[in-house]
Amino acid sequence: MADETVLEEQGAPIETAEEPEGLDEATLERRREALAEVVKFGDPVLRSRASEVTEFDEALIADLARMVRIMHDAMGVGLAATQLGILRRALVFQAGPDAPATALVNPQIEWTSEEEVTAEEGCLSIPGIVVDVDRPLQARVTGLAADGAPIEIEASGLEARVLQHEIDHLDGVLMLSHAPNEQRKAALRALREGETYSPPRPEEDEDSESPEDG
Repeated sequence: MADETVLEEQGAPIETAEEPEGLDEATLERRREALAEVVKFGDPVLRSRASEVTEFDEALIADLARMVRIMHDAMGVGLAATQLGILRRALVFQAGPDAPATALVNPQIEWTSEEEVTAEEGCLSIPGIVVDVDRPLQARVTGLAADGAPIEIEASGLEARVLQHEIDHLDGVLMLSHAPNEQRKAALRALREGETYSPPRPEEDEDSESPEDG
């Protein structure tokens, strides 16, 4: 996810490139600079599977530190290495303002719950696009810390969604692959035409003349 503005668990995208209101110009400029470092839709790196990390060295630590900085400056909750053009299996996330930023190397989803939840997702690599995505409510994820120590995370809600979104990035999978067919088509059309897209909602339909409005 991400793949990401800190948002409530339901009803809002986990990643967004929209410019928040009420921020000072210095903060907005840092955010714009951070977003400029993120690889955008159409770049083949986003469709590539990242390679396993085998060396836990200073270069890895520097990459992870940069990822955390960009995530924070972009006001996000997660970021995958592939979104910065780095084809290594690493991600960072912070699913909540009081949670610590965590780096996860060579992450694997070991288990997901049968219960799924539909929520809007956006992506810093696909700016202006929001789609509905079904994902398991809970997930068990394992991986390694920056020093190679093992990590196991029992995640639920937003944290589980963020981890699944970012691991998708490392596998070369974008949120559009999970979107309902009509939403995916509409989103791709909007991308071709340089427009934005979000799913129409019932309350919006009353004032809309077509499903593309809003």
